[in-house]
Amino acid sequence: MNRDLTEMAKNIVKQSKGFIEANNYEVIKVEEHYCELLGTLTETSTNHLGAAHGGYIFGLADTAAGIAAMTDGRTAVTISSNIDYLKAATAKTLKAIATCTKNGKTISFFEVNIYDEENNLIAKANINYCYISK
Repeated sequence: MNRDLTEMAKNIVKQSKGFIEANNYEVIKVEEHYCELLGTLTETSTNHLGAAHGGYIFGLADTAAGIAAMTDGRTAVTISSNIDYLKAATAKTLKAIATCTKNGKTISFFEVNIYDEENNLIAKANINYCYISK
């Protein structure tokens, strides 16, 4: 595990006073073009059925991939994404694992899998980023 990248990501998350903090996302592990992010659900994270809201799950995926995209020191923004929800998420925590499938000069592609506490695959996302700094 690359402690420097993990600590850098934890500091970014700690300093974020907005969406990331409000949704209880926590950095678990970060390596070059890779991120594991944990989301702890609260009553504000759920839908009317008591399962994790799709927006919460998507936010977890996008945040994990965004952190992974920035591990080489460049600033990245989402340019496109899609997500498939495979199972209702009723667990207390969800884990997103983001991996880079292609890293380019200006655009990179990431696949993110979201798992519940029992390691069931809850959702799969593909998220693409454009680098806005060199």
